[in-house]
Amino acid sequence: MQQFYKFLKIIIPFSIVLFFVQYYLIETFFKNISFYYSTWSIYLFHLVVTLLSYSFLLFVNKTFADKTGFAFMGFSLIKMMASIVFLIPLLQSDLKSQIPDVSAFFIPYFLFLFFETFFAVRLISKQ
Repeated sequence: MQQFYKFLKIIIPFSIVLFFVQYYLIETFFKNISFYYSTWSIYLFHLVVTLLSYSFLLFVNKTFADKTGFAFMGFSLIKMMASIVFLIPLLQSDLKSQIPDVSAFFIPYFLFLFFETFFAVRLISKQ
């Protein structure tokens, strides 16, 4: 549980800073573009999925420590599928250009993935 609290102490400020940076950039430089998803919904999705993923990794590490790497890869696949499901309404919409929306989603996706990978490697290397 202590590892999860350490993770929360870092992921929450990380998410807040990224959220405000992206919100500022969208409001300042992309005023003319109408985005399908709001910035807060994108970050809420990423934060919830990342917290679920890390919780699952901690559980696997505690019960089956030698399977933590496999759990990380498996949950990464589930995260990718969840992202596609999240984006289906956007992809089926009649928007002229979906590139700004996809970029607004996947830039934080990869930042959160990097963050999660860093903590997963630290978790695996402690074995």
